Amino acid sequence: MNVHAADAVLSLPRGRHSHGLARLAVQAATRMSHDAAHEVIIRRCSHVLGRRRLTGLLVEAAGDADDFYAPTVFQPCTDATVLVLSADGKGIVMRPKLCGRSPGRSPRRVSTPSAPAWPSGEKNGRKRMATLGAVYDAEPAPRCPHDVITPSGGFTDSHIRRPGPVARNKWLCGSVAHDAEHVVKQVVDHAQARDRVHRRTWVVLVDGARHQLDLVRAEARLRRVDVHIVIDIVHVLEKLWSVGPRPGASTAPAIRVSRTGWPAMP
Repeated sequence: MNVHAADAVLSLPRGRHSHGLARLAVQAATRMSHDAAHEVIIRRCSHVLGRRRLTGLLVEAAGDADDFYAPTVFQPCTDATVLVLSADGKGIVMRPKLCGRSPGRSPRRVSTPSAPAWPSGEKNGRKRMATLGAVYDAEPAPRCPHDVITPSGGFTDSHIRRPGPVARNKWLCGSVAHDAEHVVKQVVDHAQARDRVHRRTWVVLVDGARHQLDLVRAEARLRRVDVHIVIDIVHVLEKLWSVGPRPGASTAPAIRVSRTGWPAMP
């Protein structure tokens, strides 16, 4: 076996393709489908790799995601720093052979014997629901509505928008093999490690899905911590639109308001 010391200094990849090509493959695959990412690489770099090797580069790039966060030591924060948690689901198109049941999930009964047994929470098609989670620190940044949305008449020359909060010490996780309950538990466990005595303000950002809210509330009760739930404004507007007046209607329907002051979700 030959030893080439200069190659170690150059930090060359173990395979045939460069780090730049691997980075391009990951960036393209996170923004589009697998076939579209392969077409982008061909247009930019010619026929340098096939679809199977592209899959290998993506698998190698994601293999050390957990090890990347394992040795990370986050900076300590004061009690005034807000601890933000977030979780969301996303449907991912899977290959037909990989759309079966995931580990730890029980199959759902189907009407026809020949149909596959799809796990609970998954669509009867080519998609499987993946759950993503995030935890980060943010200093409070009070703002008014005009700091976020431009008024109809525009801003005056003297108006200065106040900046929003900045995420620090971000930690991410996600899984397509496990269900949302497993990922939400991971998120809350990591937040618990940052604030063991619950002195900080916990803010949970979700999109309003009932299942996500139930999981977050259950984990909060288990750890006896108060959480402030914030629903994404885009999803709140969808709820308001469903109960708002229709064009040409003489009277607006009554809006049922919850205890928190927000319109109750149907």
